[in-house]
Formats: sequence, structure tokens, C-alpha cells
Amino acid sequence: MITVHENAARHLKEILSADGAAEKGDGLRLLVQQGGCAGMQYGMKIDRRAEGDAVFGEEGARLYVDEESLKFLDGVELQYSDDLTDSGLKVVNPNAARSCGCGTSFEPKVEGEAPRYDPSQDGEVCGGGSDGVAKDAGAGVPSNG
Repeated sequence: MITVHENAARHLKEILSADGAAEKGDGLRLLVQQGGCAGMQYGMKIDRRAEGDAVFGEEGARLYVDEESLKFLDGVELQYSDDLTDSGLKVVNPNAARSCGCGTSFEPKVEGEAPRYDPSQDGEVCGGGSDGVAKDAGAGVPSNG
């Protein structure tokens, strides 16, 4: 289950209605793939629903997640922040042992194991935070700024 907070749903509706994506059945695809500073990274893009996708959110603000990504995203909260210095969609992931300061990378929790944090893998922009919040995970997703 993924929770799409009201502020994130409102922002998604704005994005998807701006170019007619919602009327075409498009939504926001949230995915996880190998890579990034901490081993796994989030991705977001406007996309069509594919067979086997889990669907979250409400009409006009749909979130599509493939089966493989859902293993890492179950229990996630999608939020939106419009703070002056830190605006965008935020992924709050209880399945992250740590999140890198870059905002799109995380290390998944492995039951019975401590995080394998290696500071040498952090780039200069990475802080290796451990709060489980992906900051600026919405980079690349159109915003009405």
C-alpha cells in the first residue's frame, strides 16, 4: 500500500491536467532501480499504466508502481512540499535503512542486518542521511514551480 497525501495528489492533478495527461489515462510512475549512492534509486516519470501495475491515488492523480518496485515501496508515503528552499514530491520510505543526501538513493532494510553505509560512495552533494526521506525525488517531474 502506498499513501498519496492530499498535497501530493493536488500537485499531481496540476501536473497531469496541464498537458492533458490525466485525460489520456497517464499517471505518475514511481519506480525503484539499482544504482545511486546507496544501492537503489527512485525514479519518477509521467507514464501509462502497464499490465501488472499497482495503482494508487485518486482519479486525476494516479500513481503507477510495477511489481518489482512495489517490493521496496510498500508502506511508502508520497508527499509534496512547497518550501522555499526544498520543494517537490517527497518519498517517505519506511523500508529504507538509510537515504543518501542526494535525495534519490536509498539502501533497503535487510532484516537482521545493519546498514552497509560506505561514506566513500557518497558524492560531494550526498550527506548519507538516515531519515528515510528522499528529498527532491521529484526531480525531472514537471512542476508548476
